[in-house]
Formats: sequence, C-alpha cells, structure tokens
Amino acid sequence: MNNENMIIIGAGAAGLCAAITSARAGQSVVLLEQNNKIGKKILVSGNGKCNIDNKYINLNRFHGQNPNFIEEVLEGYGFKAVEKFFTSIGLELVEGKEGKMFPMSLQASSVVELLEYEAKRVGVQIICDCTVTSIERKNNTFTVETSQGTKTCEKLLLASGSLAAPQLGGSNSGYAFATKMGHTLIPRHPSLVQLCSEENWVKACAGVKVAGLAQLYANGEYITEKKGDLLFTNYGISGLAILDLSREVSTRLANFDYCELSLDLMPELSKEKLTNLLLKRIKEGSEKPLTLWLQGVINKKLIHIIVEQSKCKAKTEKELNRKEINKLVHAIKNLKLSINDTKGFQGAEVATGGINTKEVNPQTMESKLVSNLFFAGEILDVDGDRGGFNFHFAWVTGMRVNKLLH
Repeated sequence: MNNENMIIIGAGAAGLCAAITSARAGQSVVLLEQNNKIGKKILVSGNGKCNIDNKYINLNRFHGQNPNFIEEVLEGYGFKAVEKFFTSIGLELVEGKEGKMFPMSLQASSVVELLEYEAKRVGVQIICDCTVTSIERKNNTFTVETSQGTKTCEKLLLASGSLAAPQLGGSNSGYAFATKMGHTLIPRHPSLVQLCSEENWVKACAGVKVAGLAQLYANGEYITEKKGDLLFTNYGISGLAILDLSREVSTRLANFDYCELSLDLMPELSKEKLTNLLLKRIKEGSEKPLTLWLQGVINKKLIHIIVEQSKCKAKTEKELNRKEINKLVHAIKNLKLSINDTKGFQGAEVATGGINTKEVNPQTMESKLVSNLFFAGEILDVDGDRGGFNFHFAWVTGMRVNKLLH
C-alpha cells in the first residue's frame, strides 16, 4: 500500500488538469476514474467537437450562491491562462461563434488523448474502472478504499463531478464523501436541460425548429428571456434558447412555481411589420382555407395551435381583416406553453448547487474545514452558461489546486 502525495478522484476536465499541473509541480499523483476510460464528458461535448472554453470570460456567465468566490477563482485566470495550458500539451485552439473555443482538429478525442499523454508523461498514474467506496482521514492521512484495493495519501482532491449525465458517470459519490467530512451542500438541480410539458399540442409539433425568443413567466411574473433555436419535441421543448433558460426554470419548478413560456416564433419581425406582411397577403374573395394560407409564412405543424390560441374566427382568406390578423400576430409572437418538469439529470449537461463554496479557499481550492482536502470542477456550487464556461471553471479550478501544493 503506497502512500501517495496526492490522490485525485475523477478523471474529467478538472481532475485531468489538476493531475497534470500538480505532477508538474513535483507531486506524486494517482488519478482514479470509475469509468472504463477517462474524459467521457469531454468526448461528447460540443457534439464531439469539444467546446473547450470561451474567449470572453465574464463573471456574469457563472452562477452560484457565493459570487465573491467565483470572482476570486477567476481573477488572473482568464481565457489566456487556459490557452497557455493547452498550448503546453500540444493542443491548438480555434474560435467559433460567440467566442466559443474548440480544438483546431475539431475533435474532442484530440483533447482527451493529449491530456492523457501529458498526464502519463509527467508521471501521473491513471487507474480506470476504479470505484471509491469509502474515505477516512486519520493522523493527517487519507485512506481511500476502492474496488481496486486500499490507497493512502497526504492530499486528496475530489473532482468527481455532479449528478448531471449519470450515463457518463455523473453521481452523488463526491457529495457523500464531502458531507461525511463536514461539508454542506447547496441544493442541486438540472441545468442546460430540455423542458417538459403536459400540453398535447407539442407532440403534434415534434420536430419543428424555429429561430425564436422564449420568455419565462413564473406564477404569472416575467422572469427572463433567451433568444435562439426552439425545438418542439414529443415531451416538450428543447433548443439553445431553452437550454439557456433551463437553470431558472429548474430552480423555479423546485420551488413549486407555475412556469409558463411565451414563445415569439418570429422575433426578427416587429408586431407592426408582421401585421403589415399578413395584411398585404390577403386576396379579396379568396376561398383559400386559413390553415393553408398561413402555410405561406409558418410551419404547418404550428398552424393549428396558433389558430386555436389566437381565437381567430376567420376560416378562409376572404374572412380575414385587421382585427383577425391582430389576433394571429399576437399568437405567433406570444405562443403559450406551460412547463411542468425538466428532463432531469439524465438530460442535463450540468447541475446547479454542490459543495458550499464558503467552505473552500478560492485561491487553492483547499477545504477550510479539512486540511489537505481539495475540490475542483462541477462538485462545487458553481455552474456556467452554455458556450464553454463550465469547462473554463473546471480547467481553472484544476490549475489552482497546485498553487500551494509544493
């Protein structure tokens, strides 16, 4: 039974970065991973292209109950620090839309393979298929019981992720070990997740995708809005705008608030412009059915619900007038959809909540309660927006761990 300098639990983004930087700082590092291979979440990110970071790091793109902690963690660790780390392992980055950064190869596998090579090159011992069953601390030594035997160390880093994506290894284990050692948890909810609705009409619209605007109302009160893709599904709604809204929805649903979306299916057209467009299309005396007439401007799967919600009385084109057009315009730009649930942690990219960051040193990621216990990545009560921000937090917290290790 070797007594290592450091054991890291979790070979995701934070664990791999911490392993490399700590080994470079002279530590003897063992990295334990419960999956049969490392970096599973990295491999599936960005549809396999790996949105590794964002060029425009801003405090308001990160969320948690202790903003001061986030600010201190990020200070001095912007995009350039992460880029320097990746250049050091031989990975070049390219910029996509909205400041999203990708490996130049546009392959997530490049990221994982280069991280693995560098970790092994600097002496990190990686053990996969290794489930940690218990952790005890006695006489300044951590004893880690695993499915591959007992290991001991002076320093222990929990980088075991969150409950999000259990199919990729997301679990409760890190939280359980931390709470047993005295840490407290901020409530965890799915984020960057699809939303569910009990309304039947969405099933009929499944597969329809529009560039729209989604406004969230909770108990009738306007909360926030996001612009982007809206994708109707047989369970509810997805798309980039919905993922961006989901953190707020998830939290509100957990408080038993009534959540409703107001969807603008044509945000690029003002009400006035859309009204004028539709008025110009009316041909006097035309017997064309209203539903067919609307196919000239909108996906036919959406027409039934637009007509229903608008309470438009016209059945044919010739029956349309400004009053009926106004009703249709209002429905197109304010389509209502009640939300009763999310797709849960199974569908979530990240989770809100986690280890209370008031109990963690933002400079070194060390526990304020247990000396030589460290945290990095998703296990902490910090989550980021879509677009590379969660990865940024993982890389940075991984880098910070080694600061006072040697």
